[in-house]
Amino acid sequence: MFAGSGATKRREKLCNLYSNTTAQEAMRKLFSGLADRAGNLQPGQVYPDQLGAIVRHNEDGLELVKARWGMPSPKFALKTERDPGVTNVRNLSSPHWRRWLGKECRCLVPVTAFAEPLGKGKGNQWFAPADAGAQMFFAGIETRGWKSVRKVRDGETTDDLYAFLTCGPNAEVKAVHPKAMPVILMEPDAWSAWLNGTDAKELQRPLPDGALKLIDDAQ
Repeated sequence: MFAGSGATKRREKLCNLYSNTTAQEAMRKLFSGLADRAGNLQPGQVYPDQLGAIVRHNEDGLELVKARWGMPSPKFALKTERDPGVTNVRNLSSPHWRRWLGKECRCLVPVTAFAEPLGKGKGNQWFAPADAGAQMFFAGIETRGWKSVRKVRDGETTDDLYAFLTCGPNAEVKAVHPKAMPVILMEPDAWSAWLNGTDAKELQRPLPDGALKLIDDAQ
């Protein structure tokens, strides 16, 4: 899965699997007036190109919806008509991504644990908050009604899409993936700052060392 855009076309396998077991009622309590339009949101693991929960702007405030994980790829990254989508975004100076960095395209992606690959045939290492009561969100971007061919057998589809930012790793993630980790927001002030359009580069930073713990698996 292509992990960004810019001068290079290097592919990085990072955070292409996460788990969300946060109850819808819990998310409604976190955001006053949140409109829940996600239907029956099943807890569990989310893989690229699957539907995941996001909190995004609507005309009246915020809403909880399902969207497809993987933003549109830069044209130079596509070799065929099929676009598998981009799950992680690092290069915020790219014109391809700048169009989606405004407040109206900001979203929060609820996450209870995320995985980083350990290497071929070695499985994944999972990370969860060191504080069991903490609520994590990825700093996400989203677009709506995007037409593309995600799977050849389905032909062209129209989808709401999302991805999330990455940054340099903190100590826990660096031991497994030395180049990157997701941008994770764990405080209400940070959630508000992201949704309200604070400069993305200000929030594109790793969690403090010690904020995460390594776990064997996630639901």
